[in-house]
Amino acid sequence: MTVIVLTNCPAGLRGFLTRWLLEISPGVFLGAPSARVREALWNEVRQYAGQGRALLAYQTNNEQGYTFETHDHSWQPTDHEGLTLIHRPNPHAQRGTRQPADLPRQGWSKASKRRKFGGR
Repeated sequence: MTVIVLTNCPAGLRGFLTRWLLEISPGVFLGAPSARVREALWNEVRQYAGQGRALLAYQTNNEQGYTFETHDHSWQPTDHEGLTLIHRPNPHAQRGTRQPADLPRQGWSKASKRRKFGGR
């Protein structure tokens, strides 16, 4: 089983993939091509994706039963003790600061004020 997910890719690439895979939702392709066809399709996706992103997931013989590859995606597959996990970069670690929305609010919550002072 093979799944290819395209985001912000040219329409021609989507049409190309429908020759071998079924488009079950916009940009989501599903099928069971051979390994040779899968590699050829993935090479075409990487070549013609333009500014878009792509994700390839397919069945394989490992502990998880599948593996995946990404193209121009900020989330990267990372091997961790034999398991492939997705590494999601932390935008706050890159800047070294936290956004005001991420900081905890100061003071008492409305519920605790009602409990403390008996108000409704």
